Amino acid sequence: MKRLDEYEQHFLRSPKVVAELIGHSTIRKNDIVYDLGAGSGIISSVLARRCRQVFAVEIEPKTIELLRQNTKESENIAIIKSDIMKLPVPDGSYKIFANPPFSLSSNIIERFLFSNNPPKATYLVVQRQFARKLMLEANHFTSQLGMSLGPIFSTRIRKPLRKTDFFPHPAVDTVLLEIKRREEPLLPASQLSNYYEYINYYFTHPPEFYARIGKQIKPSSLKLSEWLKLFVADAGDRHE
Repeated sequence: MKRLDEYEQHFLRSPKVVAELIGHSTIRKNDIVYDLGAGSGIISSVLARRCRQVFAVEIEPKTIELLRQNTKESENIAIIKSDIMKLPVPDGSYKIFANPPFSLSSNIIERFLFSNNPPKATYLVVQRQFARKLMLEANHFTSQLGMSLGPIFSTRIRKPLRKTDFFPHPAVDTVLLEIKRREEPLLPASQLSNYYEYINYYFTHPPEFYARIGKQIKPSSLKLSEWLKLFVADAGDRHE
């Protein structure tokens, strides 16, 4: 497919590559899966052989016609013409597997994973640098978004991709990112809003964070386990 710069499209070239990526996921035959930014349908077509129902979401007019043509033989693919960020959050149990525009990675996570009905598992092809900032116990910087996800979700880089896996080739390194809902959250639901405010405050007020920690390190340097320990300790102090 010709690249459409307006939509920042980098298409996966081969169904074999897509099948390998899906093989690294938890997607099974009874799952309902959303392909966000479905493009020509290469991901949707492979997903359709692995799960019960695929919802292929696409907005670009020319691309959606090709998507319809390429998926017309698959009875379990439903095409939704919609902007990803305007798509209503699905009801019931669902998963996401998608190769969206890189600029939407953070927005997709914020819209769906912090909704009232987050997916059981999310698989996104994203920039490697972005994915690394969501690793919760890594020995490198972790973003505020990553620490906000931590109590409810685990994160993992499942597989690196080659630039030649795409057309056109992206200028950045890419990976398959997995974000899964924890079976047991690390914080009760009643504490989550306070935790999000706590994380936001210290990420946006470094001097106060330095004072709280007692040394000049960045908020992004802490691991999830350290943030949770601080939050629980400070919550206990506030209730005394």
